[in-house]
Amino acid sequence: MMRPKALLALLLSTVLLATGCGADDRPSADDPVRLLVFGAPEELAAYRTLIDAYQQRRPDSRVQLVEASDRKDLLARLSTSVAGGAPPDLFLMNYRFYGQFAAKGVIEPLDDRIAGSDVLDPADYYPVAMDAFTWDGRQLCLPQNVSSLAVYYNRTLFARYGVPEPKAGWTWNDLVRTATLMTRAGNGAIVRGTESEGAAARPAVHGLGVEPSVIRLAPFVWSNGGEIVDDPAKPTRLTLDSPAAREALKNLIDLRQAYGVTPTDEEVEAEDDESRFTNGRLAMLMTSRRATTTFRTVTGFEWDVAPLPVYRQPVGVLHSDAYCMPKGARNKSAAWEFLEFAIAEEGQRIIAATGRTVPSHTKVANSPAFLDPTRPPRNAKVFLDAVPTVRALPTVSTWPEIEDVSYGILENAMYRGDRLDDVIRQLDTETRPVFARGERG
Repeated sequence: MMRPKALLALLLSTVLLATGCGADDRPSADDPVRLLVFGAPEELAAYRTLIDAYQQRRPDSRVQLVEASDRKDLLARLSTSVAGGAPPDLFLMNYRFYGQFAAKGVIEPLDDRIAGSDVLDPADYYPVAMDAFTWDGRQLCLPQNVSSLAVYYNRTLFARYGVPEPKAGWTWNDLVRTATLMTRAGNGAIVRGTESEGAAARPAVHGLGVEPSVIRLAPFVWSNGGEIVDDPAKPTRLTLDSPAAREALKNLIDLRQAYGVTPTDEEVEAEDDESRFTNGRLAMLMTSRRATTTFRTVTGFEWDVAPLPVYRQPVGVLHSDAYCMPKGARNKSAAWEFLEFAIAEEGQRIIAATGRTVPSHTKVANSPAFLDPTRPPRNAKVFLDAVPTVRALPTVSTWPEIEDVSYGILENAMYRGDRLDDVIRQLDTETRPVFARGERG
């Protein structure tokens, strides 16, 4: 018969193996913290800067940057590694995409670690970013930024063409007018009207770049007094059939179909909007803060940012991503130490200085680390001014599928000119079953 002490030891070892405690939480010099991210080369360089700073302060610590090629690759890698029992120790993910993992219970809640931290105080962070990563009342991930959508514009082109730069309070009609004036053929002539009118001379410069997606449409629907979904807390369908939403959707489609100020589908396939802006062939681009690291490499022209145009009231859409720790992470203690550094004031100053983030830490966001007037964008305060108006999209587990389905339909509408009623009906019909499968914390 087994002795009581031996039996107790056996039971304890079994529990440790079953719960993943013990060895999983023991830092090892030979087992670096693996951080899974994706991004442009300039973004990845920003994270290397953060990691280098951390390792200089903690010479015994090692962090390995695991680079996914794009968001889809990151999601696929994370899903595969979680299913295989070997996830990264940390991953960086947008709030719109983490719900599928939160619903499966594979993300480690951080509340106890936050409560025991000497350097983290939730009151130091913008609530809208923190709230976007709560699930069932628990803080699953910690946000590095509180970015929102803005209009990047080429100041050099605006000065060359004598067009006033966009400014706070401008309207959607102002945007259309400005984009029309900034759309130019190779000889400098203004290209107006429909596709056929501009066919003889392809524009050398397009007035505006904006992707046909829900996250680009949402702030204008909200600004016009409409809603994207029937219930933000427990959505069951898209609500783009209201008059306010229909108007915003039609106006987005008309940028290509009625005014020809955005690149064609073929042109976007040949060169994405971010590259077109960087190459000086796009006057304005709607995108989030993450483009700043890339645009800071531009030397051929000056650029800046402007707030979104307004319908009835200013409204922004949240672009926030956060560090999350899988429950199956092998080195949780070491991963938390790096996460704590990255999210606390020092780490946020380092990553903000690279241009990558609008810091979620309020003190850092209002410091020269972010508002540095010597580095573009000169008008960085646009992002901070938008924070009080920013709204988050739903974080249901199936939201990534909803965005994918919606993108294809909206893309056809913008580039092919599908009938508005058909577009709205198709969006509703094809996404309702996806909503029905979704879970919300």
